[in-house]
Amino acid sequence: MKKGIVFILTLGVFSIINTEMGVVGILPQVAERYGVPVAAAGLLVSLFALVVAFAGPTMPLLFSRFERKKVMVMVLGVFTGCNLVSAFAGSFPVVVAARVIPAFFQPVYVSMAMSVAAASVERDQAPKAVSRVMVGVSAGMVLGVPVVSYIVHQTSLQVGMLFFAAVNAVALMATIFAVPTMAVGEKLSYGSQLRVLKEGRVWLSILGVVCLNGSIFGVYSYLSDYLENVTHLSAGAVSALLLVYGLCNILGNIIAGRALSSRPVAFVLVFAPLLGAVYVLLLFLGAFTVPMAALLFVWGVLAGCAGNINQYWLSTAAPHAPDFANGLFLASTNLGTTIATTVCGFFLSAWGTGSILWGGLLFLLCAFGLLVLRARADKTLQVKNQTILLEGADHP
Repeated sequence: MKKGIVFILTLGVFSIINTEMGVVGILPQVAERYGVPVAAAGLLVSLFALVVAFAGPTMPLLFSRFERKKVMVMVLGVFTGCNLVSAFAGSFPVVVAARVIPAFFQPVYVSMAMSVAAASVERDQAPKAVSRVMVGVSAGMVLGVPVVSYIVHQTSLQVGMLFFAAVNAVALMATIFAVPTMAVGEKLSYGSQLRVLKEGRVWLSILGVVCLNGSIFGVYSYLSDYLENVTHLSAGAVSALLLVYGLCNILGNIIAGRALSSRPVAFVLVFAPLLGAVYVLLLFLGAFTVPMAALLFVWGVLAGCAGNINQYWLSTAAPHAPDFANGLFLASTNLGTTIATTVCGFFLSAWGTGSILWGGLLFLLCAFGLLVLRARADKTLQVKNQTILLEGADHP
């Protein structure tokens, strides 16, 4: 039953991320259908991401006290309904509204799915369960764009939009009929959850996640341009390598789930040097096709690991407020992507496409320092708690 629940959660996350990311590949068709510039059609992506960044720390907190199944059914219902509206919308503003509304609820479902997955297994197996949910995130990002793009090219924009709704509907039906009622174990007040923001460990974790995610997506955002202008690959080869990169993300999710269940701190602290080594090698070998392809494979695996590390790092910083912690994770990763994309874009404009790697290394260096500080804070807290226990044993 537990594995079945985790699978349905993964399917639900996939359906939601598919809605968020799948539209990226069909923006020209959206622009043509509604008579707007492609840049305006891009609002369907940028506004969704902006709303998620805003709603990340707030919406999961608001819904954290409600019965899990009802919330998940409600969110999937909103996504299904809004995608149906998008499919039959007669004007572009209606499509924008139908995208913005479900974006507010994306963090609610994704953060809750991670919390439920972690709670459905033994504590030491929680990272593995969460890694399966993260596969839904990676699959939504990797498969959503090419699949929807293919459907639209073979049929119509409306059928593509209906595909979003269909996947949401499948996850909705599975949740209604196969997921049991899941009451909240301990209803924490909003104030008690917000108080985690007073803890230094939480802020070290937030800043660490911002920088770590930035080190990945600041570079990845310009990967197509890098492959075209530095490695000098054809459009077809670029598409193939981007797909390989995405599939490697899924492999990274699985590897990270196992590593975080066995030696989490060691795995987190060795991650930054490994990614840094890849970026340094790319500085020297990125212009050569075969080394670039090999390094892209490793980078894709590490990028998949990064998603799990980010979630683990924030959820363990505030274990008593899991939904809020996962909301902070979503907000932090989106903020990191936004900041790093801007900074690496400045590097690109000033010193050329290859310089984006220096931007990634800058964020990675900051992330490593923050990860080390958080690990030391954990060690200090552990020693303090052990001392209190020993003193309590000596004075019954």
